[in-house]
Amino acid sequence: MNIASALRVGLAKVFAYSLLSLFLIPLAAYLFTGYAQRDEDAQFITRISQRIDAEKGMPAAEKQAQKDFYRANPPSTICTNKSPQVADYREAMCETYGELWQFNLVRKVSLWSMVAGAVLLVAVLGLGALAFVDRKMQYTSFVTGWHLTTWASAASLVVQGALAVWLSFWVTAFFFHKYSPKLIILVGILVAGGVFLAVKGIFKRVQLNNRVDGELVTEADAPLLWKRIRHMAGRLKTEPPRHIVAGIDANFFVTEAPLTVGGQQLTGRTLFVSIPLLRLLDQSEADAVFGHELAHLRGGDTKSSALLGPKISQYDHYRHAMRTGGLTAVVAPLLDLYRMIFEVALARESREREFKADRIAAKLISPEAIAQSLIKIAAYAQYRSKIESELFGQNRKHDSAALGIASYVAQGLPPYAASADFLQEMKSANVPHPFDSHPAMTERMRAVGVKLPESAYGAIVTRAPVATWAQQILTADAIEQRMWGEYEQAFAADHERSLAYRYEPATDEERALVLQYFPPVQFALKGSETVTVSVDGISTSADGTTVFWDAVKALEFKESSFGNALVVTHPEKNALGLGAKTSKIKLAGLKKEKDDFNATVGHYWQRHQIMRAHQQEG
Repeated sequence: MNIASALRVGLAKVFAYSLLSLFLIPLAAYLFTGYAQRDEDAQFITRISQRIDAEKGMPAAEKQAQKDFYRANPPSTICTNKSPQVADYREAMCETYGELWQFNLVRKVSLWSMVAGAVLLVAVLGLGALAFVDRKMQYTSFVTGWHLTTWASAASLVVQGALAVWLSFWVTAFFFHKYSPKLIILVGILVAGGVFLAVKGIFKRVQLNNRVDGELVTEADAPLLWKRIRHMAGRLKTEPPRHIVAGIDANFFVTEAPLTVGGQQLTGRTLFVSIPLLRLLDQSEADAVFGHELAHLRGGDTKSSALLGPKISQYDHYRHAMRTGGLTAVVAPLLDLYRMIFEVALARESREREFKADRIAAKLISPEAIAQSLIKIAAYAQYRSKIESELFGQNRKHDSAALGIASYVAQGLPPYAASADFLQEMKSANVPHPFDSHPAMTERMRAVGVKLPESAYGAIVTRAPVATWAQQILTADAIEQRMWGEYEQAFAADHERSLAYRYEPATDEERALVLQYFPPVQFALKGSETVTVSVDGISTSADGTTVFWDAVKALEFKESSFGNALVVTHPEKNALGLGAKTSKIKLAGLKKEKDDFNATVGHYWQRHQIMRAHQQEG
């Protein structure tokens, strides 16, 4: 399935879920009240007809007239009938908060809820379409859609929650002539909790983490580079960046969003440059990249991203809160629907901006410089990712002081560029970027009118640059050394943590590492008894036995007035030699620590499952 087909299927699913979330409960309430009222009307007509027929001394014609009157005015219609002729009948039947009053109200609320849902769905689709018009309309669409969908979700939870609580009483009362207070209370608590979370999520402000790993490059550190950037900005008639940040990430970008660099808050226009890539690119190729990024500044792309970014982040946090908030999940599909439509519009506009920035850079420098820079950046990013993936996949602990990712990449890139894998991987290569979804590299090359045979890619990557801008950054070596040191230390720490999940353990060294992250955790039980959770399994001091993780298929914590227990389902019968497929670990006295116990058990069991899955893959 290609991306377009997958997107259509995804949109169709979210649209179907949105229909269910908007109309399922109101439709159920509408159909139930209609059915119940028709049934009550029929029973009422039968009873009143029998009573009329039993009247002695009443002429037959009058009896028929009264029966015709009640058939024409059943109870379900009388509360809305304002005729003076039925005033007594209406007053007798339509007591405020009475049964008939409730059914009429719920029927109206459910009907208008469906109407409102239909209007809301049309509005969401319309706002989604508006996002495709232009950038200005895109911003208007998102701000409007953000407020509309979040507040409408909260309102929908209130209305549909009230309907759900009402149905939890009347459905059982009508069909089974009884009701469950526990069910009503449970639904009520879920509804109240959902509404609280929805409203709280609207007002909650998300703290954005715009931290960038890099160091400032002052004009004193790189006077010629600053001069070149300002000169190019002048030619493009746009304000130059206020800051240049250098790092080791495999990309270049510009932004007008606030950034945190080395504990310092940066505002205004910032250009991020990659020192490893600057060492690979000739100055003209790097100039083409700078021209591309400056074109984003001139076109207002970064300003638009700086305005939209925080709002999109806020919206996505709200969506996540709704999806994971229990009953609030019923309103998540509508939020997802608008977000998916907007993301398609955003991606389309992003592609157009990238092609436009490439054309501007090609005119400013040259189409060939753009094409060559794209090939080199994509090749470096692909190979670095490949090396890091291989290093992370190794089952031996790395020494962060001697990891040497930069050396691996520098030494291995030329042989990689000459390999068969290189050409195959470059066909679908993309130039990495932290903020936009860039088009494929080959599409961007065609857009600037450059047609390079694939056989030329390797020579472009391996050709040593005559002069680089990295040579003009006086602090480049020091920055790169510091940043690679920090990066490799974090890489080694993450790898070590992953080994704690992968090792069985089979050796003393492996066991020491696993126990560093998964030490035995002991919980006190009744009296002096204890239960211990370890990488081996769960054991209790009462019987001295251990339920090993391989003998566990499922776990269920059960609370009881006679004492809590953990029910273990085994993969097969007689797993513990007891003949049964389940066993029980008694946890009498475990009360306050039950949540910590369950979390620990889940954490250690997850480790065991990951370890076994890794062994099967290996």
